[in-house]
This record gives sequence, structure tokens and C-alpha cells, in this order.
Amino acid sequence: MKACILSIGDEILSGSTVDTNSNFIAQKLKSIGIAVSEIRTISDDMEVIKNALQQGFQKNDLIITTGGLGPTRDDKTKMAFVEFFGDELVFDEATFENLRQIFKQRNREHLLELNRPQAEIPKSAHIFLNDYGTAPSLLMQKDGKTAICLPGIPSEMKALMRTKIIPHLKNEHQLNFIISRTLTLVNIPESLLAEKIEAWELALPKNLSLSYLPIGNRIKLKITGLGENGREVKTQISDEVEKLHPLISENVISWNGESITEIFATAVFNSGLTLSTAESCTGGEIAKLITSIPGISPFFKGGIVAYETAKKVEILKVSQQTIDTYSVVSQQVAQEMSEGCRQIFDTDIAISTTGVAGPMSDEDGNEIGTVFYSIRVKDFEITKKLFLPHYERKDFMAFVAQKTLQDLVEILTLGKNR
Repeated sequence: MKACILSIGDEILSGSTVDTNSNFIAQKLKSIGIAVSEIRTISDDMEVIKNALQQGFQKNDLIITTGGLGPTRDDKTKMAFVEFFGDELVFDEATFENLRQIFKQRNREHLLELNRPQAEIPKSAHIFLNDYGTAPSLLMQKDGKTAICLPGIPSEMKALMRTKIIPHLKNEHQLNFIISRTLTLVNIPESLLAEKIEAWELALPKNLSLSYLPIGNRIKLKITGLGENGREVKTQISDEVEKLHPLISENVISWNGESITEIFATAVFNSGLTLSTAESCTGGEIAKLITSIPGISPFFKGGIVAYETAKKVEILKVSQQTIDTYSVVSQQVAQEMSEGCRQIFDTDIAISTTGVAGPMSDEDGNEIGTVFYSIRVKDFEITKKLFLPHYERKDFMAFVAQKTLQDLVEILTLGKNR
């Protein structure tokens, strides 16, 4: 079964709103064996929506839309469904009573009549009442194919997907399992990796597929399997991963991990080491990533954002002479920052950053995008320099933060540079 996701909203096309709904819907569909063949973003225009429904049904069995449902005039999805499926609107008492209860809970019963049109539903639609908002979800069918419209508010959409849409689809359709496993590799070009595992890839069973996903300077190797028995597909994938061990083990920092924070968490938990951070140009981004990890509190002791040069001297005990000699953005300052941080928090590991995030050069003339970061693991220390002149400030901070965590993972798991 193949699906198309339509994200509806002029605010998404204009860049005012980031579409996170499609990603969530795709993940949930995948979890029950429905493959998403395409994701499109379209405007709040009835003709555009109807055309997208027509095109989506040419290649897919299921279309899920998100957005464009509500009491305002710019919400066109419901009427587009009515016209596309040749239906008519009827007043639905159950939907109106659901609205009444929601407004009663919010002490807004005076607004009920203004929202009354939301209780007008296509006559042939199957209704999924929205327990968290005013716009219900609708399911309609044509020529054996299904379209479901969902509200665009993420909290409402997610609740409907979890509690109503996914259970309905599982109950109505005989679905295959889609199982994936992701390996994360570093320090190897994609072309060389492809060459090393070419024979293995060519010998994969027909129900398994492989994809290369470059992320920054690491590569995700994703193996996906399709089958009626989920346990058998998992075993298949595990068997194939075992065959990869002698080919790529020296470059793998995770045999089953997605985000760098998940991989980092595993490495730190396994090491049992404590850590701390001293940040300047990253503005606390490293600490933010670390503290997003559940269960990290026994390991992460704290962080300092010593942004002003004077605070690097005052708090982290960086030598003023070092700053005067090498400038505040230098290898030497990064090293003294990590050592000062390690002593303040009394940790096994300390990470520091100093650089120029932009949009202007610093007072010493260091170029925008220059950064030095130092990582200390007990008696071992390594300092690296990055130059990212084309990164916007936010992207610069995010990249450097993730790169420092990745380098620490390499040290802890691969023993790199030790």
C-alpha cells in the first residue's frame, strides 16, 4: 500500500511555518507498513487541492492531507473534498455535540455558533471526532482508494493519528511490515563506502533495500526490509548487518542509531564518564543537545557560556597573556577553556568552543565562520579548527555543536586520536 501526504497551507509555502506534520505522519504510516511515495506542499486553494487529490490517486492507494480545516474562510480542504468526491454537506449532530463539549471545557460556549459550520460534514464521509480541537478528521473513498483529511495544528493531528487514524488503517487493511535499521559511519567518503560494500549490497535479498544518507560529515547507511512477518524481517536485517562487520567496523560509531544525540547518549552511558561544557560561539547549543537526552543527569555536571572575553579569564582562568598573544579565537584559548571547565566541574570530560559565528568579524580580525574546539577526556586532549564561512549564524552553531559531540563519540567508541 502506497501513500501520498499533502501539506496544505500558504503559510508553509511562504516560509512562515515549518512543516513538521508530514514527517510525523510518514513515520506513523511506516510503522504499520504503509510506504509514503511522495510528500507535497500545496496552497489553500480549492482547485489546487482537487488537482493534488487527482494526481495523488494516480499513483497511490491512500492520501492524507494536513491543514486547511477550520471555521475561517481560508480553510478550503473540506469543500475541496466535497467537490472532488461529488458529495454534499449535511449537518452532523455528533460533531456539533463534540464542539459543544469542547467549548464548554474552554468556557467559550458563546463562540459555538460561529464554529457551527465545522459540524457540516460531507454526507458520505466517515468521521473521526477531534477530542482536542474543533475540526474533525474525515475519511472519504473513491474507486477503492482512500483520502483522509487532518487538521494542521500539530497537537491535534498527532493525537488523531495515534488514537484513531492508525488503528483504523490497521483494522481495515492487510499490511506488510516495514522495518529499518540505520548504521552511522564517519571518516569515509560515500564513494569509497559504496565500493567497499558493493558485493554485499548486490547480494541483498529482494525484499531488502539500502540507502545512503549523508548528514554533515557522517553517513547513515539505512537498511529497509518489507515482509508479512516483522520478526523475520528484523532477523534478516540483523543477519545482513553481521556480514558488514568485517568490512566497515572501523568507521561505525553506531550499529543502530539515528540522531547524533542518541548515538552520543549510548557512548556516554557506556563509558560511565562525567562531562561538562564551556561554550562561547555556540552559546549553549552543546549543553542544550546534551540536556535533551533522558537520563543524562548523572553524567552531565553542567555548562558555562563564557561569551565575553573577560569572563573566559575570570571564570575559566584563561590566561590574559594567551589571549593577547594568540587572540581569543585560537587553539590555545580553546585548550585553556576546556581545562578550566574540567577543573571547575571536576569531570572526566570537558568540551570548549571559541569562534566567530557572525555576521561580523571579531575585534582581532578573525574571519566569520572560524571556530576552535577542544575535547578533554581525562589525560587526553584534542583541539580542532573548523572554517564555515557560508553558514548562517544559527546553522553554524548547530553544526559545531553536533560536530563536537560526534568527535567525542569517535574518541569513546573508536579510540580515534588516542
